[in-house]
Amino acid sequence: MAARAQLRSLEQRLGVRFRDRSLLGIALTHRSVLNEQPESGLHDNERLEFLGDAVLGAVVGEQLYRMFPEAPEGSLTILRAELVQRLALAEWARRFDLGPSLLLGRGEEQRGGRERASLLASTFEAVIGAIHMDRGYDAVRRVVEPLVADALAGADAGRIVPPSRARDPKSELQYRIQAGTGDLPTYRVVSMEGPEHRPVFTVEVQAGGNSAVGVGRSKQDAEQDAARRALELLPEA
Repeated sequence: MAARAQLRSLEQRLGVRFRDRSLLGIALTHRSVLNEQPESGLHDNERLEFLGDAVLGAVVGEQLYRMFPEAPEGSLTILRAELVQRLALAEWARRFDLGPSLLLGRGEEQRGGRERASLLASTFEAVIGAIHMDRGYDAVRRVVEPLVADALAGADAGRIVPPSRARDPKSELQYRIQAGTGDLPTYRVVSMEGPEHRPVFTVEVQAGGNSAVGVGRSKQDAEQDAARRALELLPEA
C-alpha cells in the first residue's frame, strides 16, 4: 500500500479526507503487485475501478443534464463520452498526480506503467470509487464537477453537439464519408489491455483519407471514440 505520507498528500490534492484511508490505498494498488506477490495479503483496485466507472458516469451525466437543459439526449451522450473517455481520465489522473503514488509490480514499473494512459485512467476511476465508498456521492461531485467545468471551457469541449450531429459518431462518420466519396470507414482493433472482465480496447479507423485512434471499455465504445476523433479531422459540414 502507498505510504501514509503519500496518501495524506493525495487527500490534500483531492480535497477529500478519508475516514478509512485504506480504501485510498487499495485504489492505488495495481493488480501487477498481486501477480508478483500473491501472498502479500493486498487487494487490487479493480473492484473500486468498476464502482468508480459507474459513479463517474452518473456524476458527469447529472452535471451535463443540469448545465444544458435544452440539449437532446443524443448530444448529451456524445459529450459525456468525450469527457469520460480514457485519455481524458488519464489527464485528470495526472492533474492529481496519481502516478507517483501508484503501487505497481516490478514488471509494470519497468514498462512505464506510471505514465500509461489506460492505467492512469483506471486508477482515477478506482479513486472515484474509493471516495464514493468512504464519503458518498456528494464528495465525488465536489471532485469531479470542477474537472468537467474546466474541460467544457476548453476550445474543443466547450460546445454541445448541435441536433444535426446528434446521431452517434459512427453513424455520423459513415454518413459524411459515404456522402463525400461513396466509401465506408474501416475499423481495426489495435490492442486489448487490462483484465479479462474489464478490458480496454484501442481501435483505429480509416476514413476519408484520415486515420484516428479511439479507446473504450468495449470494441464498440472504442469504435465510437475513434469515429468521434475522425470527425474532428473532417471539414465542418
